[in-house]
Amino acid sequence: MSLRLNSSEIFKALSVESRIRIIELLKSKGSLGVKNIAEVIGITPAAVSQHLKVLKHAGLVRSTRKGYWIPYSIDEEAMENCRIVVDDICRCGCKSSCRFENEKQLSLSSLEKYKKELEKEMKDVKKRISEIKK
Repeated sequence: MSLRLNSSEIFKALSVESRIRIIELLKSKGSLGVKNIAEVIGITPAAVSQHLKVLKHAGLVRSTRKGYWIPYSIDEEAMENCRIVVDDICRCGCKSSCRFENEKQLSLSSLEKYKKELEKEMKDVKKRISEIKK
């Protein structure tokens, strides 16, 4: 399936706050089952299952059965494709090389905020790498 054909499904799937929270949780914690996700997010397992069904249909998460347990995880390739879709529609045409539409928005405080966001993301990446290596 073409990335362009799937982009509307991706945006539809990400239009619900609970699904964003599920993606963030899976990104930070790795593979989790429905009950674990429900406990952390604070919604019923049935609601989590429905949200995961939509995220899976959009190709953003995947699951593999391990006996009775079905862990869900982020599809890293799909998330990268999602980033590419967003980059393609970016109004400034930066292809993710910048975060600002024009120089008027560029300020020291906004750069410092962006630096903190990147540092947090880098911590998360290093943590995931160390977890995978175990």
